[in-house]
Amino acid sequence: MPAADPQTTTSGAAILRFLRVTLHVSFAVLLLVAILRLHLAAGAEGAAAGQRLAWSLLALALAAAYLAGTILEKRFAAGRSSFNPHPYAAPWLGLVTVLWGILLAGSAEFSWVAFPLFFLHLHVLPQRIALLTIAAMTAAVVASQWVASGLPSPTVPMVLGPGLGAVFAVVTGLAYRALYEESEAQRLAADELRRTRAELAKTQHDAGVAAERERLAREIHDTLAQGLSSIVLVARAAEKSLASGDLAAAAERFALVQQTASENLAEARSFVRGLTSPQLQESSLPESLQRLCAETETMAAARGDGLRCRFELVGNPAELPPQYSVTLLRAAQASLSNVRLHAKASTAVVTLAFLGDEVTLDVYDDGAGFVPEAPGSGVAGRADGSGFGLRSLAARVGELSGSVDVETAPGEGTVVAVRLPLTGGAIPGQQLPGLGGEN
Repeated sequence: MPAADPQTTTSGAAILRFLRVTLHVSFAVLLLVAILRLHLAAGAEGAAAGQRLAWSLLALALAAAYLAGTILEKRFAAGRSSFNPHPYAAPWLGLVTVLWGILLAGSAEFSWVAFPLFFLHLHVLPQRIALLTIAAMTAAVVASQWVASGLPSPTVPMVLGPGLGAVFAVVTGLAYRALYEESEAQRLAADELRRTRAELAKTQHDAGVAAERERLAREIHDTLAQGLSSIVLVARAAEKSLASGDLAAAAERFALVQQTASENLAEARSFVRGLTSPQLQESSLPESLQRLCAETETMAAARGDGLRCRFELVGNPAELPPQYSVTLLRAAQASLSNVRLHAKASTAVVTLAFLGDEVTLDVYDDGAGFVPEAPGSGVAGRADGSGFGLRSLAARVGELSGSVDVETAPGEGTVVAVRLPLTGGAIPGQQLPGLGGEN
């Protein structure tokens, strides 16, 4: 079903409201005119006051029954009442019709009240039943006027008037029903559209929240978590130095703790503001990777590990989009953190290569390696919140249409290979100052 136009729906509802008001007003006016004419005719004929009062009370009962039904329906449609009158519509219409029939039997003045009732029959009853009841009511009107006229047989105007009125009422009532059904369909479509828009907005909001949570999780893991882990390890080494009386080594390690804490504080402020890494604001990606290798060696030495880490550059450095540089730097940080904490390696090599239509970053270590499918290998997160690195890295790289491959086996070391396509953003072949070739 096509989406409903709100303006069309509003126009259709306005037309239906106008028709309903017209129907109710015409019923009230015709009933009042009938009562007045009945009183005038009864007065001219000298009818008893009690008889006139009885017919008036019956007419008021008809008006009250009609008014009660319309008020209940309107309150329910407007949401001001929980009582649903729709199941009682047919009995209510039957009561109104019976009261009208009694009044018609008493006076032909109530003949014209039949025309608003025709519309009610067409609206409330099934179409075939409504046509039969309208035919019966039309015949009753003709019979009432014939009896009131005192003629031996009904005249042509006496039959033609009510007949044409009934035909007009049927045509108009069917048009009203078609318009009503179309308006209801458009209203339901508009309600469905509003629900769909609300659900879509909620889905987009939830997706945005999840994406932001994922971004923060990656940034926290790649910066704060690794930095805090390094601080803990170096602080333990400094504590051992103090216990052994080596104050110079302890002071050097505490200085390293302070430096690492300062760097992580800058990183935290940076990703909260949604900016690039402070390291990349101060230098190029190759320079940042070279500095990272030096810091990795320093951290390992502070723990008493003999890890040697070097950086190699292959090809002519290209000017990369900021998100590429951040992703490659985070990949190197996460990989070297795993090497420093878990690999027990003696050598690590970070290689940044510009290969025409792609840029690659390989981090190699000659450590213990692992089984990628094993629980806690880094492919899936551990229960304590660690082991998030490779999954976080794969999510980062995937957002840039890149790939991450891990080659490892127990006792064979590990290679983490990141590939990013240079499509619209990098400028291959543009030389960056400061570095070139192997370092």
